[in-house]
Amino acid sequence: MNSALPPRPARSSGTPRRGSLLKRAAWRAAEVFTTPAPPQEFARLFNPLVSSRQLRGVVTAVRHETANSATIEFTPGGTWDAHKAGQYARIGVEIDGVRNWRSYSLVTAEGHDPAITVTAVGRVSSHLVHHTEPGDVLFLAPPQGDFLLPTGPRPLLMLTAGSGLTPVMSMLRTLLPQRRDADVVVIHSSRTPDETLFLDELTQMNDAHHSLTLVHRFTEHEGRLDLATTHDLDTLCPDWRSRKTYVCGPQEMLDDAERLWHSEDLPHELSVERFAPTLFADPDARGGVVTFEKSDKEANAEGNTTLLEVGEDAGVLLPSGCRMGICRTCLTPLVSGTVRNLSSGELCSDEGELIQTCISAAVGPVHLDA
Repeated sequence: MNSALPPRPARSSGTPRRGSLLKRAAWRAAEVFTTPAPPQEFARLFNPLVSSRQLRGVVTAVRHETANSATIEFTPGGTWDAHKAGQYARIGVEIDGVRNWRSYSLVTAEGHDPAITVTAVGRVSSHLVHHTEPGDVLFLAPPQGDFLLPTGPRPLLMLTAGSGLTPVMSMLRTLLPQRRDADVVVIHSSRTPDETLFLDELTQMNDAHHSLTLVHRFTEHEGRLDLATTHDLDTLCPDWRSRKTYVCGPQEMLDDAERLWHSEDLPHELSVERFAPTLFADPDARGGVVTFEKSDKEANAEGNTTLLEVGEDAGVLLPSGCRMGICRTCLTPLVSGTVRNLSSGELCSDEGELIQTCISAAVGPVHLDA
C-alpha cells in the first residue's frame, strides 16, 4: 500500500514576490525616521513577533495532555520556515532573566501553525509545562531534522515510547488525512494509560482510519517492548522486515533497534530520532577540577560528566542549545587543560580551541573562558 505524501510543489528560486519587495522598500523608507535604531525595534513595541535579530513566536494556547505534560501552540513571526512532518525546532524561553534553549519536536501537521508537546523533565521543560500561558513570547530557531516521511510509497512501522511519540504524531496528522491508502503500524509504549500522550486522539485515529493499526503497550503490566530479539516484532507486526521503520524513544530502545536492524541486514530501512546524544562512557575516565575563569568559580568534574552539566550545577550560565552536539551554540574557548569529546572519544588540549561543552568532559584540570 502507498503511504507517502504527494510530491510537494517546488519552491521558486527566481525573482522575489512583489509583496516581499514592497515590504523591504517600506522598511528602508522607515529607516529615515528611526536611525540609528532599525525600524524593527520600534515595530516590536506594538508587535512582539517583529525583530530584526531574533525569530519569535507568541503562545496562542496551552493544553495539558497528562498531569506532567502539555501541548504549547504558538504563532511564529513572518520569517519562520514551514516545518515538515517529523522535524524539530530549538525553542528559547527566559527563566529568571536568562534565556535557555532546548530542542522539541513539532507535533502539528504540515501546513499548520507549530506546536510542541513537552514533558516536565528538567528545569526548562518543567517551566514550559507549568508556567507557560497564552500571550507569552518564545524565542525560535528554524525547523530542522531529517526524521521525515519517505518520498515514495511505502508501508510504515512506527516504534515509539514515552515522549518519543511526538515527531510521529506530526507524521500521522499529516499523512492519514491525505492518504486513505496508507499502511501504517504504530506500536507505542508508555507506563500507564494516564501517562500516555494523545491517547484519545490516537484511539480516534485508529477508529477513523483503516490505514492505521495501533498497538498500545502499557509497560507497567506488559513490560517493555523487547528489541533484543525479533520475537515481539514477529508477534505484533509479522511483516516488519518489509516496512520502512521509524523509532523514537529511550536510548536503550534506540540502541537495541539499531543492532537488530543491522543483524537482519536492514539498516537502510531504519530511521532513528534521538533526543539526546550518544555518549560513550569510560568507566576509567579521569575527571578533574574545572575552573570557569570569567565566573570565578571552580567545580569538581567526573570524567563522564559534560562540562555543560558541571557548569550549570556550579551556577555558571553557559550558552547552550540542542545539548546534543549539533547546533554548536555551546562553543566555549578552552584556556588550558585537556577535554575529551564524549561522542568521538577524541582529546583536545589546544589553547583557545572552541569546544562543545555539551559533549565534552574534563581530563584532569581544565580552565574555560566562561
